[in-house]
Amino acid sequence: MKRLATIILALAAMFTLLAACSSAGEEKDKELIIGIDDKFAPMGFRDKNNEIVGFDIDYANAAMEKMGVEAKFQPIDWKTKESELSSGRIDLIWNGYTITDERKEKVLFTKPYLKNSQVVVTLANSNISKLDNLAGKVVGIQGLSSASDALDANPIKSKIKTITEFSDNVLALSDLKNGRVDAVVIDEVVINYYMSQEEGTFKLLDESLAPEEYGIGVKKGNEALLEELQKALDEMNEDGTAAEISKKWFGEDKVLK
Repeated sequence: MKRLATIILALAAMFTLLAACSSAGEEKDKELIIGIDDKFAPMGFRDKNNEIVGFDIDYANAAMEKMGVEAKFQPIDWKTKESELSSGRIDLIWNGYTITDERKEKVLFTKPYLKNSQVVVTLANSNISKLDNLAGKVVGIQGLSSASDALDANPIKSKIKTITEFSDNVLALSDLKNGRVDAVVIDEVVINYYMSQEEGTFKLLDESLAPEEYGIGVKKGNEALLEELQKALDEMNEDGTAAEISKKWFGEDKVLK
């Protein structure tokens, strides 16, 4: 009898452990880790209370709600975004992530959801007024970003004195204001936000370097997640959720249908 009781207790403990593991697995499945650059206003950034906010944050939360999962936002080094995704440390790259042919070889992309351009910003009192004026100047960019790709593709690059790479756009703009760089190549969506926050500080050159589109990056081989996510985004376009979020951050509906 004693032996039978011991066996019953052992089996009960095993079933309890299995149930706990199953429950933990289910909880994990209900969460998607989203890799972001938390200094990329207005797409994803920290507000004065150090809370992560932005268009992409609201957009992702709304999509996750439709998918029945929780969004966990994980700030990452933007230079390592694709390796973070391929390693499984994050499930999605979602923060003003430009669709390029090179990136398509590494990740799966949703349909584009927002248009953008790479532009050149200088200080309002600068004598730089066109791309050719960048000859002999010091230009800042965010490292391993689409700004870098756009500059690489433009003939003006060979005439620039120095290209200084920064880990994020906030640092690049800070060095611009402090006179350590003469201009910064940056996303139009981003600089428009900062120009609205600091009126009279910056000016944009009329010429842009490259038009582009933002998409959400999914790990290669995870077509099921891509399909589910795209379905949620399509529903948000149809029911007006995407338009509402866009108007909150941009004052108009800029989401691509």
